[in-house]
Amino acid sequence: MAKRRLTTFSKFLMTMLVVGGLAYGYVYLRDSGALSGLTGEEGTSTNQEGRKTGGKKLSGDDVINIGVVTWGGYSGGQYFNEGFEANTNSRFYKDYGLKVNFEILDDFVASRKAFENGEVDLLWSTVDAFPTEAGQLAGEPQIVFQADWSRGGDAVVARRGVNSVGDLKGKKVAVAELTPSHTFLLWLLEAGDLKQSDVRIEKFPSAIDAAAAFKADPSIDAAVVWSPDDEDCVRAVPGAKILENTKSASNIIADVFLAKKNYIDDNKDKLSKLYEGWMKGAAEINSSDDAKRKAAKILAENFNGFDEATTYQAIQNVRLCTHGDNMNFFGLDRNYQGVTGEKLYSKMSNEYAKLGYMDNRPPSWRLISRSDVVQSANLVGSEHDAEAGKTFVKVTTEEGKKKEAIATKRLKIGFASGSYQLDGNAKTLIDLTFVDIAKAFSNAQIRIEGNTDNVGSRATNIALSQKRAQSVADYLIKVHGMPAERFIIIGNGPSKPVAGCEGNNSSACKSKNRRTEFELVK
Repeated sequence: MAKRRLTTFSKFLMTMLVVGGLAYGYVYLRDSGALSGLTGEEGTSTNQEGRKTGGKKLSGDDVINIGVVTWGGYSGGQYFNEGFEANTNSRFYKDYGLKVNFEILDDFVASRKAFENGEVDLLWSTVDAFPTEAGQLAGEPQIVFQADWSRGGDAVVARRGVNSVGDLKGKKVAVAELTPSHTFLLWLLEAGDLKQSDVRIEKFPSAIDAAAAFKADPSIDAAVVWSPDDEDCVRAVPGAKILENTKSASNIIADVFLAKKNYIDDNKDKLSKLYEGWMKGAAEINSSDDAKRKAAKILAENFNGFDEATTYQAIQNVRLCTHGDNMNFFGLDRNYQGVTGEKLYSKMSNEYAKLGYMDNRPPSWRLISRSDVVQSANLVGSEHDAEAGKTFVKVTTEEGKKKEAIATKRLKIGFASGSYQLDGNAKTLIDLTFVDIAKAFSNAQIRIEGNTDNVGSRATNIALSQKRAQSVADYLIKVHGMPAERFIIIGNGPSKPVAGCEGNNSSACKSKNRRTEFELVK
């Protein structure tokens, strides 16, 4: 049989089919990531800012842009995203079809402008400082979920001679006003029976600036700083120490993410998926050191000037919040007796208003919080449970006497003569003046010291003062759910009179000496 020759047109068609097939194959391999490492635009690539992304970069109007700062507490989302840029290797993308991009905005003012202008859809804040801006940010911003608790990321460093909060009286303290640093200082002063007016505030734009001033200016006695600046300050200033940090002041600084009300209403499904993925990432980091080190690597690749050891420690200095923690934060677990977002927000609204930092009252918690995203999540398993309370080891009286106090708060709790039973007024006084502090500093032990005047025998007064201190502890254990091992009970009787009233020479002095002291101890 004679062979048939192909026409010129047939050859052209076949050539086009082959070329088209090759082109299709290349696109398929490229988009699937199979060419990772063979080209400069796929696999692990580097963008113009030097930030790395785990896959092909994604773009488009449907990207969720999230404004963050250089902080370890957002690593749950960044780990789940396999980097900061929206990319094809992201588990948000693979599991939920979401394109998620994290933008570092360390300049506070610039970050707020970016949010108002729509350049970022979600923005970081802390619930304690949010009252100062809640009524001013455009778009009716609302809190969508909690990302972390600071657990060592914020600290007060002090020079030689400042050994307790009480020693700060009259001293010069560097702080960035209306920031988490300021909040931490206010709580610490309250725990030490001081007010802001009892110290000399030196205002700085940021905690970084406060740390620099502490190192450079010997007249500054203390500063509220961020980790790792706390350790750097201690190294740089002879005799300096970390007076207190958020490892024990564990429920004061809560990082949250905001979104505009309309954005939440229009993107509930997206936000629910974002929250679920973020919580999965946080749970994995909390339960696996390998995951934590992977997260630290991602942060180091995106934080200017920080190595993996530093970013690993940054993650160690926070509690990455789980779904259970968020249920507690939004008050959705009726059995939870710890610190909620509403309690923090309301307390700091009152504090900043009293100090004159706000012209108008901020919106109520109900108007600035949205729990529906958290409530819609389908997350089960022990890894998503809320954080367990700290386990304390019972301290003997003799050990307890020697423990160094961080802060001392004195209360005049009334008892009937010879009695150690708390009446209703005494319980209300404890609720109003100490319970919030005890919960905020939930990782610190509490020493309760009962004191009397010198009327009656010394032995009788010591026994009575110990019973009175124990009755206060029993109330906090029974009504507020605090662990019994947390308390150190001391009965001083008349042996520790208030300065100036050592002789109990007047009724006023005797009244001052009949007191109960609460001390947060290291």
